[in-house]
Amino acid sequence: MTKRYFITGTDTDAGKTVAAKALLDALNQQQLQTLAMKPVASGCEWQQDRWMNADARVLRAAMSMECDYPLTNPLAFEPAIAPHIAAQLAAIEITPERLQQSLTEVLALQPDALVIEGAGGWELPLSRTYTMPEFVQTSGAEVILVVGMKLGCLNHAVLSARAITADGCKLAGWIAVDTGAEPMPFRQQNIDTLRQRLKAPCLGEIPHTPDWQQRNLSQYLPGVKNILLKNA
Repeated sequence: MTKRYFITGTDTDAGKTVAAKALLDALNQQQLQTLAMKPVASGCEWQQDRWMNADARVLRAAMSMECDYPLTNPLAFEPAIAPHIAAQLAAIEITPERLQQSLTEVLALQPDALVIEGAGGWELPLSRTYTMPEFVQTSGAEVILVVGMKLGCLNHAVLSARAITADGCKLAGWIAVDTGAEPMPFRQQNIDTLRQRLKAPCLGEIPHTPDWQQRNLSQYLPGVKNILLKNA
């Protein structure tokens, strides 16, 4: 059965794509066949006769298997705004059936592991009646929380972890990502506090890496081996 991991963040620009790529690198390092999804994305550019998302393209370059772009990113919108608003402007409704169909098609390719990157933070609305947590609930994915290491991260991380659990999803672990060239003040003390406050394990710490898209980031996620063993 395909191992499934959903990447969410403490907020926008927390480093989700960096962490998702690192997770794919780590899974590939374990000789697993991997695919990735960015189910909903805004801020896309018109390329190759379709709207394409830069983050989705990074994930596609990192996964070890191949599939058509729409399987990776079935819903892509031009405006860099909240996806549910972008969908309204495009006269498209994001429905559970639509996302589930895309997930089913990806899983039919039988990857060993599937990494799904969300958009924004955890409580992301997809329509007036549908939210990203509802998609995660039905996807069978465990959640990995990306904590952008900046002022406010303690509150954002604890509240996000609490919401993930309250929504009936399993928090498999969390990843610390340095979002700026200069580490936040008292970075290590903040990470120590997160290790104490978050019940899920820390899978790793990813430093600010300007050329991260071209680098193998697996070395920064030593904890991935542990969650794979638990799911074996």
